Amino acid sequence: MIDDPDAFFDTNILFYAARGRIDDHAKWQVAYGMLSMNFGTSGQVLAEFYVNTTKKKKKGGVPLLPAEANKWIALLLRKPFVPVDAAIVRQGMANAQNYGISYWDGAIIAAAERLGCKTLYTEDLNHGQTYGSVRAVNPFL
Repeated sequence: MIDDPDAFFDTNILFYAARGRIDDHAKWQVAYGMLSMNFGTSGQVLAEFYVNTTKKKKKGGVPLLPAEANKWIALLLRKPFVPVDAAIVRQGMANAQNYGISYWDGAIIAAAERLGCKTLYTEDLNHGQTYGSVRAVNPFL
């Protein structure tokens, strides 16, 4: 396993890498290209990835078969990984309150901080804003 990842990937980055070729080709190109980076994930990210890539989208798009999603997750588990534990839950709640964001985004920030990542690639937070020791970057802008 790679130690000390440079960045943390939120679910949407991995979603576009896996499904974006069909759903949004421009985002797929960016996200798929990012897979060569030294990045980390969390239990929350992988659970969201599985749910979102295997469900049918309202506007069309072909979901991944569960076996395909399982292959992606097996590969992603080779990267640095943070399980969701009591400390992540508590820090996620504190982040949500401190920054006026959702618990889910707060827990992503907590996981990124635990891995020592300075950059969180996401579409869901304010581009360029620093949350604790983590700076949010939207790679699709």
